[in-house]
Amino acid sequence: MIREIVKIDEELCNGCGDCVPNCHEGALQIIDGKARLISELMCDGLGACLGHCPEGAITIEKREAEEYDEETVIAQMVKKGKNTVFAHLKHLQEHNETGYLKQATTYLKANRDSLPFKISEVHELLHGNKQEAQPHSEGTACGCPGSAATSFKPEGIKMATSKENVPSALTQWPVQMHLINPAAQYFNGADLLVAADCAAFSYGNFHNDFIKNKKLVIACPKLDQGKDIYVQKLVRLIDEAKVNTITTVIMEVPCCGGLSQMVQMATQMASRRVPVKEVVVSIRGEVLTEEWI
Repeated sequence: MIREIVKIDEELCNGCGDCVPNCHEGALQIIDGKARLISELMCDGLGACLGHCPEGAITIEKREAEEYDEETVIAQMVKKGKNTVFAHLKHLQEHNETGYLKQATTYLKANRDSLPFKISEVHELLHGNKQEAQPHSEGTACGCPGSAATSFKPEGIKMATSKENVPSALTQWPVQMHLINPAAQYFNGADLLVAADCAAFSYGNFHNDFIKNKKLVIACPKLDQGKDIYVQKLVRLIDEAKVNTITTVIMEVPCCGGLSQMVQMATQMASRRVPVKEVVVSIRGEVLTEEWI
């Protein structure tokens, strides 16, 4: 079958990392000073990273692709060095690809004598025994917690026991970015809240703390299509509706940063200037950062 996949020219790549947050699948990382595709399995070939490489080092190639073979992939990873191998293994682990992870570790054990690292380091990496066994050499890699399955119990939260309904702070409809009309009168001069889809489900007091006294639009930078339309609508909200402020509420996961980037792109394209605040929420429902940007 013919497949589209990212190709990186390492001679052109300067390791700036601009492409990393735009890879919604977390398949790109900066390792040893270069952008590396650490997961062909996760690369969707859509090319969201293309427009963010200032050196033109990233292209999309079409090629005849056989069924995914983890042994072939890990063999190629070994040639790129220890950090690339470790990033690939960690990526498989975080995405619960246990079958492929087992194939990869089996290959490494069978070829341990030719590896540029010790098998014990692989065990330490996957089981978290040593800090130095982390796969990311420069701190700009995407760990993809947005796709990793996680289970946890609410901590320090007293759940409401009253049977009274908590009133909604929402004052307009629709809210999904594709459906909203920037020309709607209720946007005129409003304080705008641009929120990631998951944020309201993670943050318990979302209505009172964020929606109250604001007009809301929501989007998912990872799964939504036609995000260029989102930027155009945001520009219209700034220039035509003359929104007063913009608050973005995003999750801590790397792909959510795409929503902030769309807002920043819109503010750069718009003829008006508007204050923008970014709030980052953890998957456990805590506000991690809140700042004007």
